[in-house]
Amino acid sequence: MSQFPRYRGKMEYVCQECGRRYPADRLLYSCPHCGGVPLLEDTNFPELKKKSGLAWREIFDKRQMTRIPVLKGVFRFYELLAPVFDEEDIVYLGEGSTPIVEAAPRLCEEIGVKFAFKNEGQNPSASFKDRGMACAFSFLKWMSRTKNLDEILAICASTGDTSAAAALYGAWTGPPVNTVVILPKGKVTPQQLGQPLGSGAIVLELPGVFDDCMKVVELLAEKYNVALLNSKNSWRILGQESYAYEVAQWYGWDLRDVCLFAPIGNAGNITAILSGLLKMYDLGVIPVLPRVFGAQSDHANPVYRYFSEPEAKRMWHPVKVRPSVAQAAMIGDPVSFPRVRKLAKRYTELAGHDAFQVVSVSEQEIMDATIVANRNGHIACTQGGECFAALMRAKRNGLLREGEKAVLDSTAHILKFANFQNMYFDNSLPPEYGISSKPELSAHPVSLLEDVRREDLDTASFAALGAEAVVSALSLKKL
Repeated sequence: MSQFPRYRGKMEYVCQECGRRYPADRLLYSCPHCGGVPLLEDTNFPELKKKSGLAWREIFDKRQMTRIPVLKGVFRFYELLAPVFDEEDIVYLGEGSTPIVEAAPRLCEEIGVKFAFKNEGQNPSASFKDRGMACAFSFLKWMSRTKNLDEILAICASTGDTSAAAALYGAWTGPPVNTVVILPKGKVTPQQLGQPLGSGAIVLELPGVFDDCMKVVELLAEKYNVALLNSKNSWRILGQESYAYEVAQWYGWDLRDVCLFAPIGNAGNITAILSGLLKMYDLGVIPVLPRVFGAQSDHANPVYRYFSEPEAKRMWHPVKVRPSVAQAAMIGDPVSFPRVRKLAKRYTELAGHDAFQVVSVSEQEIMDATIVANRNGHIACTQGGECFAALMRAKRNGLLREGEKAVLDSTAHILKFANFQNMYFDNSLPPEYGISSKPELSAHPVSLLEDVRREDLDTASFAALGAEAVVSALSLKKL
């Protein structure tokens, strides 16, 4: 007898501007009536409340031990994500269940607050985007099966991580799905460019920045029959909600005195976190809502500018971005902002006016924080560094409460951004970043035996000479 969940929901797109609803068995990224951005809602969600919060906690905890592959990843929380798929529809590549790693005690003591990184770089394509792609491609499989479609062209704009995840999940899913990614030429690291190429996706480059590529993809989704894979895709948001569910489960479903820091970027991840926390709270899975902090670079901070104004004076204005080492955050007109605005309003009404805040940090702070974190045993990417910098800024500005601990979202693996680290060490970051390397945080290899030709020495002689050089370099003392 299959242990796959029996519950089936009824999913609808709900426009976050005008409230109109549309069936979920179609490609929809903007409201046909007003152009607003939608979210997906299970209209059968009240049925889930027939179980207690304790019962749901026990169900999700039990699934941690399951032998069913499709329930090992983000669909461990099936009923909260997309409960319309059958087992055969779900794409699972090992995403989710990423660890929360406590910061070294000396580092916590140094900054005056306990915190941890959730290492999203340990997902299959080395970023958090895999959570959303698992759900988005499961939807495409479900839709192609139920509608007997012969071909689906899936397309995304990206600064790197989205394209890597889309290409990977598209390669695994295969026909009838084909994947295309559009990148801003010269704005993606070599490592991130290599990922979609390696997965066999069609890679197209355009001049400009991510926002320019996103406008192209949005236009294509409006005019042609293509599946948009950016976070404007509501199915992706559902998959990314699993981040919030995992944090809650890690802390035994009690997030009192926990605050979550996440980079904003295109605002999909912060949308998913807020949405997921609200769902758990509605079901009684968590007894209290934790505080949530969004992090933005000074080079791309439209959401910070919006929320920094008094509520009565808030006006939305996209910004022209400047280069950022946190490349996924270099977005001046995030498509999910309308979702954040609406969810943040509900969130603060339930949890207090300071339950959702946005912190802006400098590029210097981001890069310094990234290096400091990794000098203390972490694998934080520059977006993780952005969160760490925001935590330190929040601490300095008195935004943290006594006894609060923080979970920082390190959205990708540091190896994707190794070139920024190397440029920092060499103090060679282009001037538009506004970053100068600090000598105490720089590192370089020490070359030994530079005048020695290895081929002139036998192995024993070379070993003796090499050991002598190491002893001298390290000032070692004999036993």
